[in-house]
Amino acid sequence: MFDDAINALTQIFAPPLRAVLWKSVALALALIVVVGIALDRLILWIVGAGSASVETTLGPNAHWPASALAWLLSVAASLGIIVGSVFLMPAVTAFVASFFADQIADEVEREHYPADRPGKALPLWRAVIEGGKTALLAVLVYLIATPFLLFAGFGAVIFFLATAWLLSREYFELAAMRFRPPEEAKALRKRNAAKIFVAGLFIAAFVSIPVVNLATPLFAMALMVHVHKRLGGPRLIVQTAP
Repeated sequence: MFDDAINALTQIFAPPLRAVLWKSVALALALIVVVGIALDRLILWIVGAGSASVETTLGPNAHWPASALAWLLSVAASLGIIVGSVFLMPAVTAFVASFFADQIADEVEREHYPADRPGKALPLWRAVIEGGKTALLAVLVYLIATPFLLFAGFGAVIFFLATAWLLSREYFELAAMRFRPPEEAKALRKRNAAKIFVAGLFIAAFVSIPVVNLATPLFAMALMVHVHKRLGGPRLIVQTAP
């Protein structure tokens, strides 16, 4: 597993994947900015409506206290959005991966498994659906786990383990579905759940590193291509003409 992680890490910054890396980073940043702006506008609207309601209820004398409270809440909300974007990064990268998974897998297979039968690219709609489902599930799990942040360190552990479980599922299935039907890919994942989860711990550690985590789709997909090759059974070798 360590060898797989090292191979994935060294390849993601190699020239053949450099263009994919920049496109993946750009899309991830764009999604984070869009989500952040939408949340900021929503929070400001809620704060403004609440401030107006307080003034209406308590009268003109409440204008300055209400304005001060609204300002403090706006600052707190902005800080919350910044912190929240860190926690949303696994969900964002899971969705981003659906657009570039096959390009990454093609390059890893070409570099490390040239004699094997190459995988078949997934239809974009299926890859996007799988990435979207994982992203939504990640947000749901994180919302459930958020209250545990009140317990020192316990919430961070839950976030880490949840990230490992969620991302290992998606990336392994994306790698496996290049060679087998979706139902068979899911069955293979379930039969090797423990090993795949251990690989997911490497992904969770990678996505926990600020800035570097923008490259998570490349590292995670490359890693799971190696893991699938080891767990997928006998390989089909491409026969070459004499």
